[in-house]
Amino acid sequence: MATSASEEKPEPVSIAPLLKRLAYPATDAVEVTAEEIAAAFALIFEDRLSVVQCAALLTLLHSTGKDKQSDVIAKCSLRMREAASKIEKLSLKKAVKARARKEGQYRGGLCDIVGTGGDSHSTFNISTTSSIIASPLLMMAKHGNRAQTSNSGSADVLNAIVPTPPKISAVNAENIAKVYEQTNYAFLFAPNFHPGMMHANPVRRGLGIRTIFNLMGPLANPVDWALEARVVGVAYQSLGPIFAEALRLSGAKKALIVCGEEDMDEISCAGKTNCWKLSEYPNPAYKGSQEDEDTTTSDEDAVPRTLVKLETFQLHPSDFGLPTHPLSDVYGGKMPKENAAKLMSILRNELPGDDPIMDFVLMNVAALLVISGICEADTSNMGPGDDGKVITERGPGGGRWKEGVRRARWAVESGAALKSLEKFIEVTNTL
Repeated sequence: MATSASEEKPEPVSIAPLLKRLAYPATDAVEVTAEEIAAAFALIFEDRLSVVQCAALLTLLHSTGKDKQSDVIAKCSLRMREAASKIEKLSLKKAVKARARKEGQYRGGLCDIVGTGGDSHSTFNISTTSSIIASPLLMMAKHGNRAQTSNSGSADVLNAIVPTPPKISAVNAENIAKVYEQTNYAFLFAPNFHPGMMHANPVRRGLGIRTIFNLMGPLANPVDWALEARVVGVAYQSLGPIFAEALRLSGAKKALIVCGEEDMDEISCAGKTNCWKLSEYPNPAYKGSQEDEDTTTSDEDAVPRTLVKLETFQLHPSDFGLPTHPLSDVYGGKMPKENAAKLMSILRNELPGDDPIMDFVLMNVAALLVISGICEADTSNMGPGDDGKVITERGPGGGRWKEGVRRARWAVESGAALKSLEKFIEVTNTL
């Protein structure tokens, strides 16, 4: 017997009381909590919230400013990750551990580099390019999507690679471990891992305003539990401390939140960049060995192995040993095909040594390498082409930023980054 549409669709839930409290806060004795908002938010992914109430929730969060609160962003992101397609953790951990090369203070965990978008600068696809260049040294889990606020998003530029692009639509929760068995790099295409987002997309498009979803991308990586380090770019300065706290609440222990002084969600090549760094340090109350965990600390630990501290500082291109370039020199407001061609030129080491986009990319790769801890190694044996001369000079925040650039240059000049992408293309086209 055929199943009726009413039986297939989950029973809707009304959040009218919550909407009224958000709309008229002065009449309510108890302030709406992040937990209440997240519980309502979870209904979107289950398709149990009407279009009208979904639009009202997103609009009220925006108008009240609650979508800029750290605890709301953290808890809603958690609900989004909980609703994602389930990944078999044991097999993924096994695959990552078998490939990862621990070095310095990098323990071999997955890493990501991502921006919130929406900064209106239309620069080149920096985070996507940086994620590929870092992959010979770090295990990369680049979470991304099609363009939302630009002409060329991370998925768009990868799909435009010629002659054969990676088949990013083939990578999913069931085969992600198999991908890591063969390569250090994986692109996690958001729609493949967050099927519940299909219920929110029509509302987002219809509203035409920036909502909390625009801020959740950097915290919605479906392998968040396996991420050891990440760089997150935010589109304006006030988001820096908010994201730092949201990441801390989400359990992040190695993270660098960056915002170019021009309100850009990357490390700026034109001048100063404001930074908020989360870093871990041994917890004196922890009685076990500090080497007990490979990449993450179990949520069940009564006493955490490490604690997290926040530092703020500024970076300048000179801290990386690089010159400044005006943002007009790194304008990337082109279509995916043009940006993909530029990406491949970078990976083939075809750009001149003083190319502005190359310097722009190198700084952002270096930042990820520094925050991962790999630059803390006092020896270096990356492979052919590595002179082994570690740059131990420290800059703002205590980071070896110039060493990060040295390692990033090696990944490009040795061809290791290009090989990493080619392997990802090969693997995904056989899935």
